[in-house]
Amino acid sequence: MNVTKEFTKIENSAVKLTATVAQADVESSYKTSLSKYTKNLQIPGFRKGHVPAHIIETKYGSAIKYETVGDIIDNALNEILQGEDAKDYRPLPYAQPRLIDDKMPELDTTKDLTFTLVYDIFPLVEIKNFSGITIKVPQSEITDKEIQAELKSIQERNAMVIDKKDGAPVEDGDIVTTDYVEIADDGSEVADTKREGVVFTVGKDENFYKIDKEILGMKKDETKEISKTYAADDTNPEFAGKTKKIKLTVKAIKQRDLPALDDDLAQDVSEKYKTLDDLKNALKTQMEGAKNRKIAEIKSQSLLEQLIEKNPFDLPKSMIQAEQDARWNMMAQQMQTTPEQLDKMLTSSGQSREEIIKQWTGDTEKMLKSRIIVDILFRDRNISVTPEEVEARYQKMADEQGVSVDEIKKYYEDPRNKEYIVDEAKEDKLFEELYKEVKVGKGDKVAFADLFKPAN
Repeated sequence: MNVTKEFTKIENSAVKLTATVAQADVESSYKTSLSKYTKNLQIPGFRKGHVPAHIIETKYGSAIKYETVGDIIDNALNEILQGEDAKDYRPLPYAQPRLIDDKMPELDTTKDLTFTLVYDIFPLVEIKNFSGITIKVPQSEITDKEIQAELKSIQERNAMVIDKKDGAPVEDGDIVTTDYVEIADDGSEVADTKREGVVFTVGKDENFYKIDKEILGMKKDETKEISKTYAADDTNPEFAGKTKKIKLTVKAIKQRDLPALDDDLAQDVSEKYKTLDDLKNALKTQMEGAKNRKIAEIKSQSLLEQLIEKNPFDLPKSMIQAEQDARWNMMAQQMQTTPEQLDKMLTSSGQSREEIIKQWTGDTEKMLKSRIIVDILFRDRNISVTPEEVEARYQKMADEQGVSVDEIKKYYEDPRNKEYIVDEAKEDKLFEELYKEVKVGKGDKVAFADLFKPAN
């Protein structure tokens, strides 16, 4: 097929393709379509395959022309995109090319056929500006205080839950069972707010109305009317800046009976540990590994954020939408529901789907741009890893987690997991190169626990 083409970049990493198919190919395509109709159509008064062409054209001309134009466009597009000069202009798998104004061009077998398509492509980006990039690496130590905090968590996870004595008040850390209902200004109960048997741990802000402090000191079977005014910037828009009245009854109070910090507890945690010191040493190793991974993540994120700022580019809308749809579906799967039901459950709070996705999984555009930059740098710098480097990655993970290399390898036997390890090893290699091209210095001292808090 004789086709001329022109690619024009437009905003948001989209492209406009204008193509012209030579008149001879247009005429040939029409004859092929007409021949197909001639062979297959059966019209009263004529034997199948013997209907005169002019009768078919009179009766089905518009349909044949429409079909022919579609075939010409499909064939021309396939031919164009297979060319080496079109490798940067191929549509994304979820970005179907569409005709300008969705208007099919007219077919005239005596003329060339010109059509124009628009579609999204992978962003064409050059990552060249590394000037002025400075990375501050947080400084953090694992002290006895952090290890004791982790031991406290282990105690709580291995605690027995027992009823508190009658007459004992609700205290921070207690597990309470409550009945409650919201009260209107006129003293009546607000429809659909009555709940029974709601269980939560006091002090963790896990209950709907966030009334942990308000129930401290209450006793079993005690009823209290609570009035709570919420901040104007409360995360729940239904509560922000409002005062709610809640009538609450404590139905049960339980407490955790913590086990002693001794060798028995260490053995309960794992048969690998014989003494409490064994457990402490293992915890320190695991926490050091977690700290190093988190600091590496903070360094790479800082670098990528600065590269995004210094090498700006737009993302195609279809790419953003596909990523958000994938995240929404993943959230629905985690919550054991359908994407449609999740939509009803969460967007009723007054937030948009985009706001909820950002709140739960982070900034979609920033993550996509970071991923694209890494992929481009992989390609531009021809980053690859050897089997020995993958083995070193296994060893590093084993050391950080305080387990054997064989245990790590067993987990990554699945080919998809093995691919993940290879990608991580490639990223390590890439960032080692990049850090040599920017300024890396010491940042502020940060407590171990604060390393893992989400950034404001």
